[in-house]
Amino acid sequence: MISTKSLHDMFSAAHLLRLDFFSIYVHIHMYILCIFLAKHFHLLKVLPGHTDAATSAKFSPDGNRIVSTSKDRTVRIWDISLEDEIYILKGHSSSVNNAQFSRDGTMIISCSFDGTIRLWNTKSGTEIKRFEVYASTITRAQFSPDNCTIVSSSSDKIIRLWDVKSGQEIKTFEGHSKGVNDVQFSPNGQMLVSASDDNTIGMWDIKSGERVHNLKGHLNAVLKAQFSPDGYSIVSCSSDKTVRIWDVESGKEIRSLRGHGDDVVDVTFSSDGKTIVSCSYDRTIRLWDAKLGHELLKLDRNSVFISGVDVSPDGSLILSASQNQTIQFWG
Repeated sequence: MISTKSLHDMFSAAHLLRLDFFSIYVHIHMYILCIFLAKHFHLLKVLPGHTDAATSAKFSPDGNRIVSTSKDRTVRIWDISLEDEIYILKGHSSSVNNAQFSRDGTMIISCSFDGTIRLWNTKSGTEIKRFEVYASTITRAQFSPDNCTIVSSSSDKIIRLWDVKSGQEIKTFEGHSKGVNDVQFSPNGQMLVSASDDNTIGMWDIKSGERVHNLKGHLNAVLKAQFSPDGYSIVSCSSDKTVRIWDVESGKEIRSLRGHGDDVVDVTFSSDGKTIVSCSYDRTIRLWDAKLGHELLKLDRNSVFISGVDVSPDGSLILSASQNQTIQFWG
């Protein structure tokens, strides 16, 4: 007859065995990923052109072009296969903070310290429309998934929703106590996520205008926040040197990713949601496993600050914008 103590010992051993197997699986998984990424991500190309610090760089939806912004007050469209500029978009009177393509690739939206948002035609390189909030710096502007509306964040603590066709402001979202650094649509276009200097992340219902979650955990200004491709989680980065992952439904922090040695200024998911890419004033780009939270790879061949990162739609390339006026390709 087996004693109670023997049964307890057997169950304990089985539990430890399961833990060991899981630990082994995790380590093998991470080892394979690190080898794969190390072989596939190194500096491929550096694109000069901007005459002042580059502030952002984003891929087009088809992955064939990029758009970059700079303190030189320009927005530039590049052809990846030609490795050259297609258009230099001029009109902003101050540093341009960010730009991105519409979902169909026919338009670009840019925002600037000059208090304007500008809509550009990607085929002609001409300005289509201007949205004005001259009282403050526009930190981010993004198209909705259907390209019908634009959301913007600004230093005046207000998030604004704009109608693309009319150019009119249609709704505002207020609740942050300091400037808002970033705002993004959810994949289904029904919610917004915002990042603020007040150390919080806001989740907003677009239809009601209500703030549904106030995510707290960062110890300093939150600089970027983005939904995962499936819409179930949010990734954020902060001046507190961390990247954090949050559950959308509960608003709870899932995990904190630590490794950067300075402000983490940009973060994004890969298109499949499996990898997180971040960049920091510590002059590194880091790749993280989105599920387990482990650091997969550190790209540190940078002698200057990195301002922004993006991942190509197929996940094969990483794009970075640097304060040495260049755009870098990693692959």
